[in-house]
Amino acid sequence: METVNLTGHFLIAMPSMADPHFAKSLTFICEHNEQGALGLVINRPLDMTLQTLFEQLGIERTERSLDALPVHFGGPVQTDRGFVLHQPIGQWQSTLPVNGSVGLMTSKDILEAVGRGEGPRHLLVTLGYAGWAPGQLEHELKQNAWLTVPAQTKILFSMPFESRLAAAMGLLGLDFAKLSGAAGHA
Repeated sequence: METVNLTGHFLIAMPSMADPHFAKSLTFICEHNEQGALGLVINRPLDMTLQTLFEQLGIERTERSLDALPVHFGGPVQTDRGFVLHQPIGQWQSTLPVNGSVGLMTSKDILEAVGRGEGPRHLLVTLGYAGWAPGQLEHELKQNAWLTVPAQTKILFSMPFESRLAAAMGLLGLDFAKLSGAAGHA
């Protein structure tokens, strides 16, 4: 398979996906290069809000408008570590620019800024991430485990989690309910 860079794309799990971590998942790829890929599942909220996370981390808040924002299961790797997708990219410590408008970081300073009302306009917080070794994601694509489509920030930050998968499928002109669990090769 030729080299492809899926940074800034959505991975849509095919109906045949058996791995319970990824069945019916929508994953945003934050980095994809010759060393592998890193992404965040963006449609699996945990039973945790940003308020609970702030309390667990001891972050003081003067701004509470995002307290009800759900924290998501980002993937099965390092589930005890937080990851923050944010827009705009801004000047935060250790931000990895994903594309021209979205950044990824694990540093606590962005959450502290959010608690003070000085954070980015949009954010999505996950615990854990999804990771692929070199060539692994390409192999899974060849096996028809995923569909891919360039990501849209409105799906990342503005849609309810339960609508994100269908919206990403809509970018391809497809309806998830009409996809077959069987795959074939021509």
